[in-house]
Amino acid sequence: MALNNPAFNNPAFQDPKAVQTYPGGSQAANLGGQTQFATAQHAGTDAAAQAHLEGMYAAPSAGAAETGRMSYEDTIWKTVGLFAVLLVFAAIGWVWTLGGTSATSPSQISILPWMLGALGGFVLSLVVIFGSRKKIRPALIFGYAAFEGLFVGGISAFFEVQWEGIVLQATLATLSVVGVTLALFASGKIRASKKATKVFLIAMVGYLVFSLINIGLMLFNAPIAGGAFGLLSQQFMGIPLGLIIGVLVVIMAAYSLVLDFDSIQQGVRNGAPRAYGWLGGFGIMVTVVWLYIEILRMIAIVRGSN
Repeated sequence: MALNNPAFNNPAFQDPKAVQTYPGGSQAANLGGQTQFATAQHAGTDAAAQAHLEGMYAAPSAGAAETGRMSYEDTIWKTVGLFAVLLVFAAIGWVWTLGGTSATSPSQISILPWMLGALGGFVLSLVVIFGSRKKIRPALIFGYAAFEGLFVGGISAFFEVQWEGIVLQATLATLSVVGVTLALFASGKIRASKKATKVFLIAMVGYLVFSLINIGLMLFNAPIAGGAFGLLSQQFMGIPLGLIIGVLVVIMAAYSLVLDFDSIQQGVRNGAPRAYGWLGGFGIMVTVVWLYIEILRMIAIVRGSN
């Protein structure tokens, strides 16, 4: 299945047989234990080996550190760690953007953290995505989280100066969408499908084309793109176009989360090496940040039109 999030465009999350091609081969995925089990069972005469196997069965279930494989718990902790780094640098970006706490209008803030974070995050995301087929580098993923934190903190401060309380509203809405999506996925009530994914990818391409056109019109000050958000500021049947498109984009981001959770599930089932948990956390972070920015902009359009 072709996935929207390029972070998961890796055999570890898609092909059950790809474990043989991971860096380190079957040894990295800890498949040697299965061979030892089959040999001992076939021989059936080595009492010491049998006793060892009985001890293994009696012992508690091995975790990611013992097996060397990707697990849900390990991936969750890695994801939490990445978001902790993001939040720390978001605070730095917030204070930096406001010049301490003195800024009270958009003209007084600095866009440097916002621009630096966006550029650095974009470059590192490409390095992580294209380099993951050879080797997972957690340091680069942590670097991405730091740059993304500067971006999120900077743009959040910019919006907060104009619409007080908007960051709290966007944060609560984002957490709600993520929580509901995770609960529905965990309960099995929502799953990714090939048909839905194809529709999703078509919608994503359409949204990307629309966004590029909107940016172009805003850069050239086209009359049709009047307003702080260009075409998104226009009214459609009395409703801001940005609100209509924003709702659709939030739905797309929620489905993207479903695809992310599904990819991590496939990685665990395929016995992917433990390091791929970092890639799983990275993929979720990309989607959650996208979701937050879209909700932030959607609320700004609604509040700005009142």
